[in-house]
Amino acid sequence: MTDRDDFTTDGKGRRGDGGKQAGKAAASVDVAAGGAEQAESAERDEAVAEDKAAERAARRQRNRAEREARQAANREARAARKGDAAAHPAPVQFRPAWPGKPRTLSAPAASTPFNILAIGQSGRLEREAVLLAASLRHSAAGFAGRLIVAEPQPSGAWETRDVRMSPASREALQALGADIVPLHAREFGRAYPHGNKIEALSLLPAGEPFLFLDSDTVVTGALDRVQFDFARPTASMRREGTWPEPPLYGPGYEGIWRSLYDRFGLDFASSLDPAQPDEHWERYLYFNAGWFSGPDPAEFGRRFLDWSREVRNDPGEALATQELVPWLDQVVLPLVVHSLGGGRPGPELAGMDGDVTWHYRRLPLLYASGPDSAVETVEALARLPELAPVMADWDAWQQLVVAGNGRRLVRPLFDRDRLPKREQAIRQTLRANSLWFD
Repeated sequence: MTDRDDFTTDGKGRRGDGGKQAGKAAASVDVAAGGAEQAESAERDEAVAEDKAAERAARRQRNRAEREARQAANREARAARKGDAAAHPAPVQFRPAWPGKPRTLSAPAASTPFNILAIGQSGRLEREAVLLAASLRHSAAGFAGRLIVAEPQPSGAWETRDVRMSPASREALQALGADIVPLHAREFGRAYPHGNKIEALSLLPAGEPFLFLDSDTVVTGALDRVQFDFARPTASMRREGTWPEPPLYGPGYEGIWRSLYDRFGLDFASSLDPAQPDEHWERYLYFNAGWFSGPDPAEFGRRFLDWSREVRNDPGEALATQELVPWLDQVVLPLVVHSLGGGRPGPELAGMDGDVTWHYRRLPLLYASGPDSAVETVEALARLPELAPVMADWDAWQQLVVAGNGRRLVRPLFDRDRLPKREQAIRQTLRANSLWFD
């Protein structure tokens, strides 16, 4: 039997021998208990990891099955369309490029009619949207689909700012045949304006092929005759290696991209470009979100929105050092395209970002690096009276297009056969010559 005095302290507050022995016994119990807790924690972590791995494997299997079923259905649909077109050739009625009598044209070479989505909001974007609509009617008069311009409303995620277009822009767009549809953004809005394109996909007719175009795009050729295979989603390859920026001690490009494919149950290996070396950014599927296409905006938009929200809210360990603003849409876009059986565009789409469309980004960049066809199209449109009220207060337009400084001062500064690899260098040259206008 142990005396209570064994647990008393001496005059200096130290435990006696009995206290030391009891303390050692208690410490042994604590160590044992701690070891048991660590073992239990490790078992729980292992179980969670196994559950996540099983969930990813199941999601990958479901995605593969969905993709194979969708591809089979698309092949049957294409075969049926070809048979129907051969059996029932007919002329097609199109809206005129400008007010006047409708024209009856032979059916366009494009295999499937499609709708175009763009964003229009106050300021530069509304003027660019008008220019896009005018260039579409000017260069692709046979376009038979709808041009849908999504206009963010002062509600939801845009509640603190009214970015609706001016009456002049709305009138011009409608005169050019565009359909203006209100966009009530719920997820991104003012915090991430690039997210407008993600949420606006829900405004398009479900089940109808679509093409998204950034507002700062000019149509320079017969867009209605481009041979899109809408069953195979794709997007713009006119991009730079802007994302990710792998940290010094890892993970690298592969680790970062693989983590995203694994997260959504996608096959990573089939997304790679084997012609590019390991850890070179072009080896990994990465697009510019300036244009992208697909067969069904409803399903495309659902995945785009859900996965963008998930990555934004919980980037994960591999993305811990990565900036997601303003790159979030371009981070998730390759995942959506790949999940729907798509990939890099083929040679039949070479006209996109080429001699059919040009994503100029800013008017000074149009004159600095754009092809002659893009410059000539914009200057031809400048003569249209429909554009004058919209462009009257746009300084870049007045200085570069109307006053002629784009062709006279900007264009001679650059050799378009030897442009800098990075767009930032072009912008710096323009600013140094006081030729940068927003």
